[in-house]
Amino acid sequence: MSSVVRALVRCSWASGELSIRYHDEEWGVPVHDDRTLFEFLILEGAQAGLSWSTILNKRENYRKAFDNFDPQRVARYDRRKIQQLLRNPGIVRNKLKIASAIENAKAFLRVQEEFGSFDHYIWQFVDGKPRVNKRQSLRQIPARTKESDAMSKDLKRRGFNFVGSTICYAFMQAVGMVNDHSVDCFRYKALNPGKQ
Repeated sequence: MSSVVRALVRCSWASGELSIRYHDEEWGVPVHDDRTLFEFLILEGAQAGLSWSTILNKRENYRKAFDNFDPQRVARYDRRKIQQLLRNPGIVRNKLKIASAIENAKAFLRVQEEFGSFDHYIWQFVDGKPRVNKRQSLRQIPARTKESDAMSKDLKRRGFNFVGSTICYAFMQAVGMVNDHSVDCFRYKALNPGKQ
């Protein structure tokens, strides 16, 4: 019996404790919980122009600052709360991104009212099931797709901000609407049992 233990192969972007944990436990796992979907929508928008590791490092601070991403509470934030958030060093202190989170919470609630859940609405862009890609490397992953273009257009029409197609595609990857793990990554097989 061989005592050689093979190291797990991961997507090349997963380096550092937080990003490895995020990669191994969350990225690409289908999410159907509205609160978690709202969290990723806000965090992906906050990430615009920054690295995802910056946002991961601030994620717990975001959860505290934004009432654990409760859209009903965030939708009620007033000028005083905005000023408080702008003074919070634990989050990205960008006035447009903070205002956008509040507007997105309001739009999120309208979508929930219309569709019964945000989950039911958002997953229609991939016909309700994850798109399984066969990426050999990070270079093969597009910045956007026709699905993310459609999602972006519809979200904007409904009053959402910081939801360009590139942000939407990153959101789709995060919440498992697409599986962009490289085919040699151990998570690719874990998320697609029986598929090689």
